[in-house]
Amino acid sequence: MTAWPSLPVADWTATRDTLHMWTQVVGKIRMAHAPLVNHWWQVTLYVSPRGLTTSTIPYAAGAFEIEFDFLGRRLEVRSSDGGSGGLELRPMSVADFHDETMAVLRRLGIEAPIRPVPNEVDPAIPFPDDHEHASYDGEAVLLFWRQLLQANRLIGEFRSRFAGKVSPVHFFWGSMDLACTRFSGRPAPPHPGGAPNCGDWVMVEGYSHELSSCGFWPGGGEEGAFYAYAYPVPDGFSKYPVEAEGAFYSAEFQQFVLPYEAARTAADPDRLVREFLQGTYEAAAELAGWDRAALEIDPGRWQHRTKGGEGR
Repeated sequence: MTAWPSLPVADWTATRDTLHMWTQVVGKIRMAHAPLVNHWWQVTLYVSPRGLTTSTIPYAAGAFEIEFDFLGRRLEVRSSDGGSGGLELRPMSVADFHDETMAVLRRLGIEAPIRPVPNEVDPAIPFPDDHEHASYDGEAVLLFWRQLLQANRLIGEFRSRFAGKVSPVHFFWGSMDLACTRFSGRPAPPHPGGAPNCGDWVMVEGYSHELSSCGFWPGGGEEGAFYAYAYPVPDGFSKYPVEAEGAFYSAEFQQFVLPYEAARTAADPDRLVREFLQGTYEAAAELAGWDRAALEIDPGRWQHRTKGGEGR
């Protein structure tokens, strides 16, 4: 299978919207048990070699993990006491997914006190009542995961070039996007909020410090899109000459966008995405006067030590 698969959003919208709600169920379980980390970094999922995972969730004196195994088409739950369980990923309603997931956790002795209502969507149908979203095309989800693999790889490489405060490359289930955020080190004005079915205080925490964020989400283009934005937005940001071919500033989304299909069909997709990530970061950092000399770093700075067996 090609590393850069084609997946028109229109071909899997029903599955995408169902999967979005399923990731919210799982993400809220992680949120119920993980201690708060700045900007809500403790609630996210991560791209794994088989799908999306919560990573380790602390629980009592042990831990557990929940993984969407898209290759095996299962949701797997594993605990540190040796217990495991799961369910088949198949066409089913959000209500059924919620109930079956909670049943698996109960059998493993794990309590999951979540608020069973989705965030950042409108309308927000409570999970136990959502029989509207019930589609699952396993082949389409595999293609989406393979899109995420490419985005995760390139954004992770981009992340390595920053010595300042920078988030992991992580999957936010509220907006269903893979994201990585760099910070200048300066506080930002309080965010006005406004996300649907999400308290303004959530956004105040998320955007408490000046930032430049990039990521990938299954929207914004015919096959999804890479995106980049800044908060607060510096003067001239939308006009900054980002040279990645096919990229543009979207007044609708208030951010730079590189349609996935532009990257997929490029002669060198990796190079184009790198140009987009670097160019949009420079738009934020240059216009807002970040201390780039202090914040940026050479990720290959020790390579000479690891050649010839001198390193680990």
